[in-house]
Amino acid sequence: MAVFSADRSPFAATRSHMGPMTDALSTPALSFNAVSMVFPDGTHALSETSFDVRPGEFVTVVGPSGCGKSTLLRIASGLNKPTTGTVTVERSTLGYVFQDATLLQWRTVQRNVELLAELEGIGVLERRRRAAENIALVGLSGFENKYPKQLSGGMKMRASLARSLVLDPKVFLFDEPFGAVDEITRERLNDEVISLFQRKGFAGLFITHSISEAVFLSTRILVMSARPGRLVGEFSVPFEYPRSPDLRFDPAFAELSGEISHALRGAHT
Repeated sequence: MAVFSADRSPFAATRSHMGPMTDALSTPALSFNAVSMVFPDGTHALSETSFDVRPGEFVTVVGPSGCGKSTLLRIASGLNKPTTGTVTVERSTLGYVFQDATLLQWRTVQRNVELLAELEGIGVLERRRRAAENIALVGLSGFENKYPKQLSGGMKMRASLARSLVLDPKVFLFDEPFGAVDEITRERLNDEVISLFQRKGFAGLFITHSISEAVFLSTRILVMSARPGRLVGEFSVPFEYPRSPDLRFDPAFAELSGEISHALRGAHT
């Protein structure tokens, strides 16, 4: 696997890539060890994939469509079992945000956000408190009694984030959660994810097709090859948190995005 760094850029030289709680010597919160996946129909999705995500790291995976990015998350969550290799993660402290908000249409925002806590047997008063706290945290105060059909796409994703936050996950999996919203809403949601990351200090694993989104959010970016997916590149992101929206116009941001784009074009072959 090739390893790349943005540190060549003079604009990046003084910026730290460290997340809010990152410790290079800490025990990984999520670890993939030589993971391969072959589905029953013979599709070889992943090949010998190994990497770690440590507490306070936000790692984003980019790669061609069908290269097994989402399969990584499904394996981490226990929804799929790898054909070979192992994944180490404490699933009791894991949050998962899907490509779709997956809200229950007959429940209000409040009741949707309470759902995971309810399934865990947490008492009514405590789960209401947690739900209210996280609804406020994602900017949905005042919409507690609305139903999903009354929400915009961005608001639905905020509710989905709040629902996962109720259990205070130590590992947070994001499966292209903002791919279906418009660009402005996507940028606002990116800002909110960074705010949550700084406040909570979880280990984040994010899947996206957007290089700009990957650079803006991450401490580290992994590039996967075409199927069967394997890691072919790694980029350290040297911008400190918090990240201003204006970072997207920084020449160093454009330079790093260009390097990742070049690696991604090679990954299609």
